[in-house]
Amino acid sequence: MTSSASQEMVWIVDEKNRPVGAVTRAQMRQKRLVHRSTYILVTDSKQRLLIQKRTLTKDVYPGLWEIAVGGVVAYGEDYRTSAFRELREETGISSVYLQEHLDFYYEDQDNRLWGRLFSCKWDGKIQPQPEEVQEVLFADRIQLLDMLEKEDFTPDSYFLIELIKEKGIKPLDCLFLP
Repeated sequence: MTSSASQEMVWIVDEKNRPVGAVTRAQMRQKRLVHRSTYILVTDSKQRLLIQKRTLTKDVYPGLWEIAVGGVVAYGEDYRTSAFRELREETGISSVYLQEHLDFYYEDQDNRLWGRLFSCKWDGKIQPQPEEVQEVLFADRIQLLDMLEKEDFTPDSYFLIELIKEKGIKPLDCLFLP
């Protein structure tokens, strides 16, 4: 994580996703505080999902694949503004319709967060942000299922897949059915 990223101010929320203040990203990570994050699933017209491999310098889950673009909601931002910012920063995608799906709580040994899931369609060029994204590709359902078995993905990616299947979020659930 770059020193400027570690000093970004981020929302801190309670167990019901109500804002309780702001701290730096470094403080949030150090104290494992509950924060907000966005998750954007990007598909193309061929029903392929954009997946990306995180750089080794990321503060959580370095070097792992993930199924969603997104990140921590900055202090003063709402989820939608953050989702558009993250999408533009990480992939170069802008001027798309973001479909909002649901909010969820997620926790593991590294993270405690309230996430909001979005999706969008994109058939244009992807411009990965070199500081955050090592590799990107559009994977069809068969390739995606194969990679999920053979490659290491972020823990929240696996959580999202189960959530999408459990809630029957259309049309995203078809990507993860065996």
